[in-house]
Amino acid sequence: MRHVLLIVILAAMPAISAAEQDWIDEVFVTATRRPANLSEVSSALSLATSDTVRSQKLTTDALKTLVGVYVQQTTPGQGAAIIRGLKGSSVLHLVDGIRLNNAIFRSAPTQYLALVPTVAVERIEVIRGTPASLYGSEAVGGMVHIVSHKPSFESSTTEVRRDFLATIDTAELRQSLSATVDIGTKKFSSSISAEYQSTGDRRIGTGDRVSPSGYTSRAARIFLAATPTNEQAWTLDLQLLEQPETPRVDELVAGFDQDQPSSSEFYFAPNQRLFSHAGYSKIKGPLGLDWKLDAAWQRIVDDRTSRDFEATERILESNRSDLSGITLSANGDTDLSSWIIGAEIYYDQIRSSRIEENTINGERQDVAARFPDKSTVTQSAIYASMSRSLADQHLISGGLRYSYVNIDLPNTTVSDARSSSVNDLSGDVGWIYDVQENWQLLANIGFGFRAPNIFDLGTLGNRPGNRFNIPNIDLDSEHVWHGDVGVRGKYGRGQAELVIYSLKYDDRITSVLTGDVTPDGRDIVQSVNASRSSIRGIEAGFDVEVSDSITAHANLNYTWGEQRIDGDSKEPADRIPPLSARLSVVFNGGNWQLEGWINSAGSQDRLSARDVRDVRINPLGTAGWATIGARAYWSTPSNWHLTVSMENLLDRQYRQHGSGLDEPGRNLSVSIRRAW
Repeated sequence: MRHVLLIVILAAMPAISAAEQDWIDEVFVTATRRPANLSEVSSALSLATSDTVRSQKLTTDALKTLVGVYVQQTTPGQGAAIIRGLKGSSVLHLVDGIRLNNAIFRSAPTQYLALVPTVAVERIEVIRGTPASLYGSEAVGGMVHIVSHKPSFESSTTEVRRDFLATIDTAELRQSLSATVDIGTKKFSSSISAEYQSTGDRRIGTGDRVSPSGYTSRAARIFLAATPTNEQAWTLDLQLLEQPETPRVDELVAGFDQDQPSSSEFYFAPNQRLFSHAGYSKIKGPLGLDWKLDAAWQRIVDDRTSRDFEATERILESNRSDLSGITLSANGDTDLSSWIIGAEIYYDQIRSSRIEENTINGERQDVAARFPDKSTVTQSAIYASMSRSLADQHLISGGLRYSYVNIDLPNTTVSDARSSSVNDLSGDVGWIYDVQENWQLLANIGFGFRAPNIFDLGTLGNRPGNRFNIPNIDLDSEHVWHGDVGVRGKYGRGQAELVIYSLKYDDRITSVLTGDVTPDGRDIVQSVNASRSSIRGIEAGFDVEVSDSITAHANLNYTWGEQRIDGDSKEPADRIPPLSARLSVVFNGGNWQLEGWINSAGSQDRLSARDVRDVRINPLGTAGWATIGARAYWSTPSNWHLTVSMENLLDRQYRQHGSGLDEPGRNLSVSIRRAW
């Protein structure tokens, strides 16, 4: 495995001094809350384009090849981004600047990002680090920002654009269809999209199919935009995605050190996301500034049907988050500086109920809900950020944010009513030094926080690893210091980036054993501010234009972490990804392309005590692996596109560290697309 990783690194490096691209002028919106060239942003950034997203089953799958991002799956219909060793509610997720994170986001991997339709995505921007001044709570390890597809037209007469995609594969018996129609003029534009997907049980490298692991998904989107003048625009976006019944595989299949599965039934039924977003922007508005106003509402439904292994009682859960938000910002420029100020407020209400059903006689009774019903979280903040050029080679940026979070927990059968509030400052400073044309040194330091949410404070019920969680209404905020230094640039035919980072995470909320056990043998756990973590690592990416028709891409990610829980001795930090690398080579023949790649990861045997107890992780450590794949692409003058790919050509059996099931075995995938 070490040799494979070394080959990936060395194969990418010889031609670095040999590609001419305009990547450093790529425009990002996430790091500054407004469009800015990468050369003006000190943060470490990764980007996935719409073509990459559309070719995937899930929006989260598009993150797998990015520098600095690791993707975990508990079930094939879900996926979670891990950035700099952090995950779940320690990573902020946004859609068009609006929070996707809600009050029931777990500190463990969450499935909610996979509920964003692939047809709605124009690009995914990832910040690796702490953009604390602009985004506040939960932007601890980084941020994933979905930028939605917004068609524009230059003509005063009506134009129509269409995009159709159909895909099948063999490893998961996938069948998917998606279509988008854009209609508009220079003054008015619209987009209508729909997608449907069905998969069967996953075939892994042994040739076996893991059952049950299949699911279905359906999604729709409507977008409208009006630009009455060149200085103002109105937008309305409606999105829906639903997975009617998705199995939680790690609960239904015996895990490591288990003779039998934990559950006879465990289905997310359904998981659903509804999203509505209205926006208004005005260039050179009041005070001569550029203004942006957004109002949005999001409902996430996380209903579940579960039954412990061979138990007679079935649990029917209904969990729902209704999140509403309003954001307002203004920005301006001078000859040497640019700045933005803004304010936002969010209100999230949780509805939760649980019914116990006897599978023999059908009798039902209400039992304590997973979350305190009608609990609420209100978040408000004001912020300011500025960047300024110093001399000809230096760009300094910095900002500060004040956040107020209020949490109301109603009385339940197991905990008293409680209202608490959090006031926190967060901020960051960045520096860019232009060493020479197209080469930059960069550095960042930030301090941020994560306020406890309803999941942390009020969860009651079964957790993975034979655990049972009880509430703790006396939690405080987590706090982090985060810094990185790096270099990026291009020379000739090559471009590269290398970033080294370190973070200190204090007062971290973690689940600890209470020493008690439930009547059915589950260990009782509770969340407490008991952990201190230290995480550091390296992120590297290379793109090389070897010739006019051959391009090579490579990345390398390494994360190391340790933690101390409640005064105990140090141990490895939870769920830290292993050393991983990827190398791909693309041959471009004009209307055809060939691509081959190697994906690899080292072993991970640095496990925390919690990792060892997790039935998804081999207590001896996750083995290293390497896979190879190939893809052929062909297009016609009439805009038909055929893609044939073969993944895991050697049919290896392997598992991403921390995932709930093995990755697919050898997989043939065929897709047909037409855009006209």
